[in-house]
Amino acid sequence: MGQVTAIAERTIDAPADTVRTLVADYTDTRPKILTEAYRDYAVSDGGTGAGTVATWKLQATSKRVRDVAATVTEPKPGTIVETDANSSMVTTWTVEEAGDKSTVRIETTWQGAGGIGGFFEKTFAPAGLKRIYDGVLDNLEKVATA
Repeated sequence: MGQVTAIAERTIDAPADTVRTLVADYTDTRPKILTEAYRDYAVSDGGTGAGTVATWKLQATSKRVRDVAATVTEPKPGTIVETDANSSMVTTWTVEEAGDKSTVRIETTWQGAGGIGGFFEKTFAPAGLKRIYDGVLDNLEKVATA
């Protein structure tokens, strides 16, 4: 069983403060930027940044659905961490200044399966999750630059 990591990154033509506010908004912005890979999204506590609790189903493949129950923390400004209560999955959103633009990075790590299943998970899951995150970043860019 090894750690699996998926990363997607994008430079968005909007100030970092604007993008940070959007990323931390689980009530209004998050539903607008999620792709069809996300179902049954709901906020059960909070709604903005640290202290938010949200749930969703992530349809990673036609056969693989993960029930996520994320609790949000903000260890430092510009960093949002979603820790899944149902698994070892942790997703970190980082928004940094890039001149008058922003660099947004989504990084998810989890403890993968062992054996041959773990080999395939570590080989293929990061690319699949990156594709999903690229869609989320496309949507975030549209919202941020509207």
